[in-house]
Amino acid sequence: MPPTILAIESSCDETSASVIQQGKVLNNVIASQNVHQKYGGVVPELASRAHQQNIYMVVNESIQRAGIDTANIDAIAFTRGPGLMGSLLVGVSFAKGMALALGVPLIEVNHMEAHVLAHFIDDPVPTFPFLCLTVSGGHTQLVLVDDFLKMTVIGETRDDAVGEAFDKTAKMLGLPYPGGPLIDKFAQLGNPNAFSFGHTSVPGLDFSFSGIKTGVLYFLRDQKKIDHNFIEKNLNDICASVQFQLVKMLMAKLKAAVRQTGIQQIAIAGGVAANSGLRKALMGIAQKEKWVTYLPKPEYCTDNAAMIAMAAHYKYLASRFSAFDIAPIANLAIGS
Repeated sequence: MPPTILAIESSCDETSASVIQQGKVLNNVIASQNVHQKYGGVVPELASRAHQQNIYMVVNESIQRAGIDTANIDAIAFTRGPGLMGSLLVGVSFAKGMALALGVPLIEVNHMEAHVLAHFIDDPVPTFPFLCLTVSGGHTQLVLVDDFLKMTVIGETRDDAVGEAFDKTAKMLGLPYPGGPLIDKFAQLGNPNAFSFGHTSVPGLDFSFSGIKTGVLYFLRDQKKIDHNFIEKNLNDICASVQFQLVKMLMAKLKAAVRQTGIQQIAIAGGVAANSGLRKALMGIAQKEKWVTYLPKPEYCTDNAAMIAMAAHYKYLASRFSAFDIAPIANLAIGS
């Protein structure tokens, strides 16, 4: 009989728990951390402390919402990495303690693989093989997905992630953290062709976003010398232009990956997958190129335990359990 699994996600600044039963996600409880806003980014020590405060309540609420007793749980899953070490340690430690107390197996999940498998939470689901563009604050990857547990990174960023480029640009513009969604909001009101920015091009399927981040920095510096209120007067157009360029860079590599592999089933995942500009661009190209596309619900794009639960479901069916001396890995790679 398919298992009932409790999953825990604590890789960064979201404490989340989810219960999956017979392959169906029953809930997805998330506690966000507002403490980082005044610092303009995630403070690792504060994140781990907040996880300690939230994890019991989040796990308990997930179990209650599922309408199950702890005796019904067949395994405990957790995010092993990648992520912030202190945050990961909270989740790993809680999962170990609970699994030992219940006498059930422990299942480690790669956070980035879970983002890909979020596409199997709801219908329609991709068929294998497919390409997944995984975009977040910490990662930008092109992943060839041959099976639930067989994935290969065929392209990735050589420096900054696209989500970081969004957030750092927002910070330059004086927008509060997290700034990526705000850039998306203002971009919808602006002209994407108003301004152009220098960026770095790299060969193959890899990405580079450090160049455009520097280009925006110098552009704003020079414009503010001419007009101190340049940002306030042109905020919508700046956001639209930055977003247009970043999305264009992502789509160029995705089209190259399709040409190289011949695969036309395309998925996107990760926090930036919720960006309206990216979704619109993908759908436009897909219609022209006759791609079949898969876009997860926004709640499954950001960090969440439902995707950890789905990944754990397939690992349970394959009897891929973890030893209790398992330790988190901050820079865990897909396939590790």
